[in-house]
Amino acid sequence: MGQALGCIQVDQSTVAIKENFGKYEDVIGPGCHLMPWCFGSQLAGYLSLRVQQLDIRCESKTKDNVFVILVASIQYRALADKAADAFYKLSNTKEQIKAYVFDVIRATVPTLELDKIFEQKTEIAKTVAKQLAKAMSLYGYEIVQTLIVDVEPDDQVKSSMNEINAASRLREAAYEKAEGEKILQIKQAEAEAESKYLAGLGIARQRQAIVEGLKESVLGFSNSVPGASSKDIMDMILITQYFDTMKEIGASSNSSIVFIPHDPEDVTFTAEVNK
Repeated sequence: MGQALGCIQVDQSTVAIKENFGKYEDVIGPGCHLMPWCFGSQLAGYLSLRVQQLDIRCESKTKDNVFVILVASIQYRALADKAADAFYKLSNTKEQIKAYVFDVIRATVPTLELDKIFEQKTEIAKTVAKQLAKAMSLYGYEIVQTLIVDVEPDDQVKSSMNEINAASRLREAAYEKAEGEKILQIKQAEAEAESKYLAGLGIARQRQAIVEGLKESVLGFSNSVPGASSKDIMDMILITQYFDTMKEIGASSNSSIVFIPHDPEDVTFTAEVNK
C-alpha cells in the first residue's frame, strides 16, 4: 500500500535497497522515505544489519584416523557502508559461509590427533575466523565471532576414551594405595626397631641394676655375718627369690601352672650346674 502511494518504511537495524528502472541507486536507512514509482523508483529489498548466527556441523577425519564432527557457531552481520555488496554479490550467504568453514576445518583437522583437537579448539576457531573474515569482507559482511562449540567423536570412540581414562585412574589409585601401604609398613618397622632397641636398653639396665644390687647384698651380708662365704650368700638369695616367685604364682587367680615334684635344694643345684 505504501509503495502504491510512493512511500516506504524501513525498520531500525535494517536498510533498504533502492533501484531506478532496475539499476541500483541508493541504500536507504531506517525511517519513512518517498519512492515515486512513476519515475522508475522501486524497492529491491531489505537487508538486516543485526548480528546473525549460523551453526554448522562438519565431519572430518583426524590424523589418527578417527571420524569426528565439529560444531562451529559463526556470528556475522552485514556492514552498512557495504550494504550494496552484501545485497547483490551473494545470493545465499549462509551456504557461502558453510563452504568456507568446511574448507578450513577439513584442511586443519586431518593434521591433528583426536586429543589435540580437544586441546586446540580455540586455535581451530581462530583459523576459521581468519579465513572467513578475509573472504566475507569482499561481499560486505563482517565476521563477529567464530566458536568451535563441540567436538563429537563416534560413540564407540567415546566409550574407548572413557575406558582408557578409567583404567588410568584405577592405576593411579592402586599406585597411591601401594605407596601408602609401603610408607605404613616402613613406619611400623621403624617403630618396632625403636621399640626393641629401647626394650634392650631397659633389659640391659635392669640386669646391671640386678648385678649392682646383688653385689651390694653380698658385701652387706658378708660384713654383717662374719665367716659367711659368697656361695652361702648366693644360695640364700636364690632361695629367697624362689619363695618370692612361688608366692606371686599362688597369689594370682588367673595363673594356670603345673607343678612338678621338686625340692627347693634343686635351685642351688641348678645354680651350680649353670656355673
